[in-house]
Amino acid sequence: MNTPTKARTVQVRYLESIKGGMAHFFTPQASHETMLVQIPANTIDDLFVHKTHTDQLLVVKGEFVIVTLVNKQYQYIPLTEKRPAVVIIPPGVLHGAINFRDEPAVVVNAVLRHRPPHPMDYVTRGRPFPYDLEAAKQALEQLKVSI
Repeated sequence: MNTPTKARTVQVRYLESIKGGMAHFFTPQASHETMLVQIPANTIDDLFVHKTHTDQLLVVKGEFVIVTLVNKQYQYIPLTEKRPAVVIIPPGVLHGAINFRDEPAVVVNAVLRHRPPHPMDYVTRGRPFPYDLEAAKQALEQLKVSI
């Protein structure tokens, strides 16, 4: 079995905070561009890939599951506002989103640009095989239990 190269490795980094009075301060992600992204309620998104940048995703409202496809296997990465984490998706990794909730999820994407944007960066690519929705739900439930 091939091991993914470092360039195609998806990372999850849980954030630590510093408390100041009633507020918790989290380290911002360095970026070239910051986007606010809304994942609609009840969404099962197709995969897409970007060739020119790295996504650094942080949920600020709600919860959802990032689906990545590496070495012909789906990985289900649960994210929730209740456990701040940054998911780092490098160029060339197919990924999509699943939101099981009746409310949208809001995500900050601190984009690292490696080259100018490419027209095909956000074009969906479909799914080579169906998602395992039960596995995605279980990943989200396991995260909730661990909080």
